[in-house]
Amino acid sequence: MKKSWLLSGLLLLPTMASASVLWKGDFETGNASQWSKEESVSSNRLLVEPNRVREGTYALRVQVNQGDKPIQASGNRNELVYVDDTLMDGRGEGAERYYSWSTLFDESYPSENTWQVFSQWHHTGLNGSPPMEFYVMGEEMRMRVGGERAQDVWKAPLQRGVWNDFVVHVKWSADPNVGFVALYHNGQQVVPPTPMATLYPGQGVYVKQGLYRNSTIAPEGVLFHDGFTVATDLADVLPAAATTASAGVY
Repeated sequence: MKKSWLLSGLLLLPTMASASVLWKGDFETGNASQWSKEESVSSNRLLVEPNRVREGTYALRVQVNQGDKPIQASGNRNELVYVDDTLMDGRGEGAERYYSWSTLFDESYPSENTWQVFSQWHHTGLNGSPPMEFYVMGEEMRMRVGGERAQDVWKAPLQRGVWNDFVVHVKWSADPNVGFVALYHNGQQVVPPTPMATLYPGQGVYVKQGLYRNSTIAPEGVLFHDGFTVATDLADVLPAAATTASAGVY
């Protein structure tokens, strides 16, 4: 109880720059230059624009059409990549991170009984499932963690036309007794700290955000991302729209 009250108080802190913030990919540069790399088939698939934003002035509009294949891999995709060198090549073993971002699924977003990944933490190896990924299956959003022993640790109904605020707390480790994940969705803790392996042994991990989906899906998919932040302190990744009404769960 004491911890809950202490953490809820963090929601009342003013927004300020902090040494705990390791990186921002919030598009407030007006482009995607904050990110390490872009994987897209056309300039209109990943657009930084001011039309639908969660915070600030800009957000990323993502579009995927059937056949979009910018890299030689399965599925269709258009994604941005962020590489944190401190988490590459096994150097991230034992590192702890907070990640936050917001995602809005367009009102036209297709309902398909197959996977549609909208955020993933990909391993540096070539085979196997990502250590952590957020995806849509039918009418559900899901969080899947664990790599070769992956399991869904969270599910929630897919809602279109509204912003979803995510905060993920991760300890990166190939040891299931050391690594853990926790998830907060729209100001509510939905996954408590849960022990599990979050890395493949000896491998690194990097972020990919956009949309990556099964190549069998025919309808166009459109969604929006905003505010991606990486930090080592919870107070620096709280949603910009958080209020005292949603306090007490971080």
